[in-house]
Amino acid sequence: MGTKTAKQRILPGKEIEETWFEQGLMYVAGMDEAGRGPLAGPVAAACVMFSRDTRIDGVDDSKKLTRTARERLFEIIIREAVGYSIVFIDEQRIDAINILNATREAMVQALVNMKPYPQVVLIDAVTLPNLSIRQQPIIKGDEKCFSIAAASILAKVTRDRFMEKMDSIYPEYGFKSHKGYGSGAHMAAIARYGPCPLHRRTFIKSFL
Repeated sequence: MGTKTAKQRILPGKEIEETWFEQGLMYVAGMDEAGRGPLAGPVAAACVMFSRDTRIDGVDDSKKLTRTARERLFEIIIREAVGYSIVFIDEQRIDAINILNATREAMVQALVNMKPYPQVVLIDAVTLPNLSIRQQPIIKGDEKCFSIAAASILAKVTRDRFMEKMDSIYPEYGFKSHKGYGSGAHMAAIARYGPCPLHRRTFIKSFL
């Protein structure tokens, strides 16, 4: 009889959402971001909400999925969602207020744009100040919570698509391949050509 050589990953379930549904709430949203770490481009925040009985096979932390899987799930998520919102905060704003505050600003705006408006929002690791609704920050929420994982897919796919479009405007930087992250090729391109308008000056000042 064979033995397992690796622990099988359990995909994020809706147990956390269910605790809120059991309290009588109807609108339980998940929120996550993409793009806090890159040297260039915006940070994206997504908020998404599903009905209590919605299940989508394969939804997981976006970082653990292939591009093909993310793209496929993106279309299913936006079709099945009760509501969703995706917001960018650009590199100039990131430089002005820092990446954590820019991430929070994007999340707050994504929440403001939601229709219907959530009664509670589940957030991957971030706490938002002065919300008028309840929030539940969850460490590694994109690995534990279905709605947060779905939001992570919306944020990453939308941001990746944007950076791929920017590749045609600034082809010398290779945005299509690394999406603005600090790969060796990207840093070499900055050293050779200097920064473009998409670059976060506060992120690259140490090696300019």
